[in-house]
Amino acid sequence: MDLKIGSLGGGSWGTTVAALTARNSATKIWARSSETVDDINKNHRNEKYLPGANLPKSLVACNTITETVKDADVIVMGIPAQNFRSVLRDAKPFIRPWVPIISLAKGLEMGTKMRMTAVIEEEMQGHPAGVLTGPNLAKEIAAGQAAASVIAMVDNTIAQRLQKVFNTGLFRVYTNNDVIGCELGGALKNIVAIATGMGDGANAGDNTRSAIITRGLAELTRLGIAMGGKPTTFAGLAGMGDLVATCSSTKSRNRYVGFNLGQGRKIEDIITEMAEVAEGVKTSKVVMELANELSIDMPIANSVYKVLYEGDSVNDAFRGLLRRDVGSEAEPG
Repeated sequence: MDLKIGSLGGGSWGTTVAALTARNSATKIWARSSETVDDINKNHRNEKYLPGANLPKSLVACNTITETVKDADVIVMGIPAQNFRSVLRDAKPFIRPWVPIISLAKGLEMGTKMRMTAVIEEEMQGHPAGVLTGPNLAKEIAAGQAAASVIAMVDNTIAQRLQKVFNTGLFRVYTNNDVIGCELGGALKNIVAIATGMGDGANAGDNTRSAIITRGLAELTRLGIAMGGKPTTFAGLAGMGDLVATCSSTKSRNRYVGFNLGQGRKIEDIITEMAEVAEGVKTSKVVMELANELSIDMPIANSVYKVLYEGDSVNDAFRGLLRRDVGSEAEPG
């Protein structure tokens, strides 16, 4: 295609998406690390975040945001939620008018409690905003394994145009106009993945994992609908699909955090050793604020929050869940 893509963020998922778009369109990617930039340009690799993966020779890495976005027809934001706004502000003076901006982040901004497309709309008025989300484990996609994703935008015409930018080989991209639901599904499932990892780390068993995933889906659906998402979205790729992948895979950063918590490690030590951000850690705080404001019962999310921020042990969390009254499966709780 004749579109030029400017991709911000050289982590595993940002690099993977840039590698996908580079197969369809001229793509430049910005990374904070000059070593990562050199690795992509000279070796067509990103060994720090995607060890062993070969990147397209056409993918060009840049040391500056300006160089990356100044001629771009589409901006892709592979930036974690808590740094998203600041990087977008840095890029703002150099992005041409009306250029679509697509978020890859799966988190909510602390303080404002905003989704990333809402941040885009606030900071970049007049620019169409969207999100690419789904059960997308970066290392599997970078290795060429089949996967499906969703690009969600209010304007379906733009979404269909961008669908062709991201759709590549075994990476199938579907469109959806429920931006709120798709974005919340991606953010909320990370908290359930931490809970699942906690159970796995504590050897709670397969039955426990299944129960957490299923009841976790009910929780994120309740909050998602209360915030304006559509029920069907949470049963699709951006909801259940992403949830299952993130809760089941050893490649999931959020499950990794939970697993290590289940093994008795402290959250500060786990985060310190990680090369990339597990969005669910900070998003859990935002989600409990939203749940309280909207009077949504989220016992699993609340248990994760207490382990992360109030000093509860994993055993405390599971005992708290088991002490709850048991009602109808169709009801909250």
